[in-house]
Amino acid sequence: MSDPLPDSDCVRRQEVPSAQPNNRMTVLEIATRLSIGRMAVYAMLEQGLLPGIRLRRRWIITRHAYEQWERTCGRRADAGLGSQPEVTVLN
Repeated sequence: MSDPLPDSDCVRRQEVPSAQPNNRMTVLEIATRLSIGRMAVYAMLEQGLLPGIRLRRRWIITRHAYEQWERTCGRRADAGLGSQPEVTVLN
């Protein structure tokens, strides 16, 4: 006699441990990493401060883009930041 197969829900949960693919981040995960609320993350996404793509009501944030943003403190490479001094010394 063979063991009965588990129902399909149990198999799905074992195959996919989380609903979010590993290369994406959730708003809650970003909020936790930044120690801010979820609504603040949504506001940052809306303002373009965080890298993300909006698809209808969902935000897609790739782990690579977020980690790059985190490493550069949110500065964009094409923004020209750091190319000019912040203070000009006059003699």
